[in-house]
Amino acid sequence: MESQFAQFWTSGDAVTHGVFWVLALMSIISWTVILLKTWQFSRLRMGAPAALDAFWRAADWQQALGALSLLPAYHLLAQAGEKGSDWVKQQDSTQAHHLADALPASELLVQALRGALSTANSRLENGQAMLASVGSTAPFVGLFGTVWGIYHALMTISSSQQVALDQIAGPVGEALIMTALGLFVAIPAVLAYNAFNRQLRLVGSDLDGFAHDLHLYFVSQLRKG
Repeated sequence: MESQFAQFWTSGDAVTHGVFWVLALMSIISWTVILLKTWQFSRLRMGAPAALDAFWRAADWQQALGALSLLPAYHLLAQAGEKGSDWVKQQDSTQAHHLADALPASELLVQALRGALSTANSRLENGQAMLASVGSTAPFVGLFGTVWGIYHALMTISSSQQVALDQIAGPVGEALIMTALGLFVAIPAVLAYNAFNRQLRLVGSDLDGFAHDLHLYFVSQLRKG
């Protein structure tokens, strides 16, 4: 395989080399995204139970926020709930100047938490579009390299005086390496995309539950106040 690739690389032109480097760049980008998102979801799934337990057992709000410092998505929700609660308190102490001031306190909290939940989910989805793009386009990029390589090889063969089967089979077989490279780049990206989609659903469900718990907490605190 190594000698075939070396021979193919030597006999290839600028287009063939360009396709190879495009596939290499796509592979580097996809594996970077895969490693980063694996670390991101592992930290969320493994660290969330202990962090949430520490959050609800905290003696004060600042200590509770500190328990979520390593979980940005949960920390964002907690901060949004706090800001929503402060907004409600300011609304009660001043006259209404905005349309939102006419909403009940519970709905204002829901609005703040919903916005933070949407932001958190959007951040978690970062990289998914890149994986989908690599998984869908890499095979075609590799196929283009194969077609161009076969064309280049046939043009070289046609210029020779004697044509034998082994003269055609060798260059054509070497050109197929580009198709294999395209699949090598695309398959991990597709598998990772599907795996991360499942993790997004699980983490999204956990975040939605945490947002609901925060809503109940802040509504009860406002009623006590």
